[in-house]
Amino acid sequence: MLAFLLLLAPSALGWSALGHRLVGELAQRHLTPAARAQVDALLAGEPDPTLAGVADWADTLRDSDPERFKRTQSWHYINYRSSGCEYRPERDCPDGDCVVGAIERQRAILADRSQPLEARRDALKFLVHFVGDVHQPMHASNRDDKGGNAYQISLRTDLEPEAYARKKYVDGVMGTNLHSVWDFYILGSKKLKLSPYAAKLDALPWPPAAPQTRDPSAWAGESCRLIESHKLYPDGHKLDIAYLDAQRPLAEQRVRQAAFRLADLLNTTLADTH
Repeated sequence: MLAFLLLLAPSALGWSALGHRLVGELAQRHLTPAARAQVDALLAGEPDPTLAGVADWADTLRDSDPERFKRTQSWHYINYRSSGCEYRPERDCPDGDCVVGAIERQRAILADRSQPLEARRDALKFLVHFVGDVHQPMHASNRDDKGGNAYQISLRTDLEPEAYARKKYVDGVMGTNLHSVWDFYILGSKKLKLSPYAAKLDALPWPPAAPQTRDPSAWAGESCRLIESHKLYPDGHKLDIAYLDAQRPLAEQRVRQAAFRLADLLNTTLADTH
């Protein structure tokens, strides 16, 4: 499968800004005091020094630092180079250049307190983003369609697209693809801002139901298997609010699972060792 991020529009990079910020906001609510203090120290000086505030930073590199984005673009996803969802690093993540390898590598940098503050800060920002990405099913696919980007969709929706895509929105119908449906429209069509949406999701039982594993390759495998088990690919190429409403509970579940696992990762990595 080709590296699909080379062809993506700005919003098609995992969860949209809303989705990533939901993961960050929910995770921050469940940090231990020790982890929260470390996060505060590492993010001091950021325009919005919170996990939600840095959650989509790795995507914004596309515009702010194109060379760095080019170097890191394969870290946002994993392509299973087989018909199943079994992870084989040498085949599916050569040189660690996939979302699974990136999470493992950035966690090691964050845990190493001999590293410069800037390196640990960026590792934290990458982790917030990539833990979100690996829980978005279209970022862990075994299909040869660039994570759903090559599966074209005609979506009837009253949710206007972001500015770059408005020319494809005609008479209430958006010309898009399945990746963008999962990235932007499923959560966005709820029409809630970050704070009330986070409050709604945080009011549900915590921790969310999820296998108790800290292995990012297992998280990716879950996403891969959801594509078939929940029939994320529709029978045709025309969708409306019925598909968005039907799939939103799963998308929200994955956001909550990502937030729980991110909080756990940070609580263990940033534990007070003194």
